Amino acid sequence: ISLFSSRPVGQLLATTIWGQSSEWALTALPLFIWMGEILFRTRLSDDMFTGIAPWMRRLPGRLLHVNVIGSGIFAAVSGSSTATAVTIGRMTIPELLRRGYDEKVVLGSLAGAGTLGIMIPPSIMMIVYGVAADVSIARLFIAGVIPGVLLVSLFMLCIMIHAWTRPGAIPPPDPAMTLSEKLYASRRLIPIVLLIVLVIGSIYLGLATATEAAAVGVVGSLILAASTGTLTRESFVESLLRATETSCMLAFVLAGAAFTTVAMGFTGIPKSLAALVNDWQLSAGMLVFVLTILYVILGCFLDGVSMIVLTLSVVMPMIHAAKIDPIWFGIYIVLVVEIATITPPVGFNLFVLQGLAKRDILFISQGAIPSFIALAFACWLIWAFPGIVTWLPSVMFNN
Repeated sequence: ISLFSSRPVGQLLATTIWGQSSEWALTALPLFIWMGEILFRTRLSDDMFTGIAPWMRRLPGRLLHVNVIGSGIFAAVSGSSTATAVTIGRMTIPELLRRGYDEKVVLGSLAGAGTLGIMIPPSIMMIVYGVAADVSIARLFIAGVIPGVLLVSLFMLCIMIHAWTRPGAIPPPDPAMTLSEKLYASRRLIPIVLLIVLVIGSIYLGLATATEAAAVGVVGSLILAASTGTLTRESFVESLLRATETSCMLAFVLAGAAFTTVAMGFTGIPKSLAALVNDWQLSAGMLVFVLTILYVILGCFLDGVSMIVLTLSVVMPMIHAAKIDPIWFGIYIVLVVEIATITPPVGFNLFVLQGLAKRDILFISQGAIPSFIALAFACWLIWAFPGIVTWLPSVMFNN
């Protein structure tokens, strides 16, 4: 800034950080994080296995699908890939291994399914992108619903293909259960499903903003934790402190990213790159392909939040110049970040599962190869059929 402008750096730093930190959209961030921290300390993982397992026993792959369905459900209340992998993994890993399932497949499917935490709303990554790129968070949340369901289907398909190609690797099914027994086993899932419907449904129906829905989610998660007997003074304080710590960290990161964006603006680099896109007449497809390679490489060394906030100041002008929908690009970049979370050497989900299973990164990443392929295929699908992302928010907000 000192080289390219006469503006006082200290004054610019103060106004930029204050403006970024006081954005109304940012208030949803600590609330959604707190909601996830509260539910992380409940018996939700135990209830999920008990409630989901009876319905998966007749599917090819059987109880391996609990990893995917359980992750999808918890993702809808946590917004975090790491929290999703830990919560589901600490219950399913020992239980599935005890029943004789292939450890590599168990860990690999969980590594992929854990990434649902940043795709299915309320996603912390979407909030970070929305604030950094100045895009509607509510639209991003709604845009992530269909891709989230698509990913769940693809992950389950990977498990089915494994079961069809290696039938001897799947243990025999448990004794059959009647419908009434299945419903009784799933009764404890009803409150969490209602909480998901309340949070996401209120946004979809236009009854609440993302921030208001987050507040409702916090109240609902406190009631849920209290009803299960897991809400204690210690767990309440611990969840609040952890949520505060994470929120402050992200707020500082976003403030730094905002200042970087301003600084980059003074250099003229983003404007020059946007002009370069026009001069070279790069197609939207070519630009997205180049950015995909860039983000996959960055994902080998950086976490998802850092990837987004460090690059958007340069990338967004090019996206606008290429006339790419920023909502679509937000979902696409989340998909690429999902790939990064299961890509060594810095795949965060791999490290989380390494701590849970005491296995090396290479072993887990080998099991995650089918999930990697599924995520790459999902990237191609939303590029070939952008309506997968844009249809639902356009219908909702046009109505």
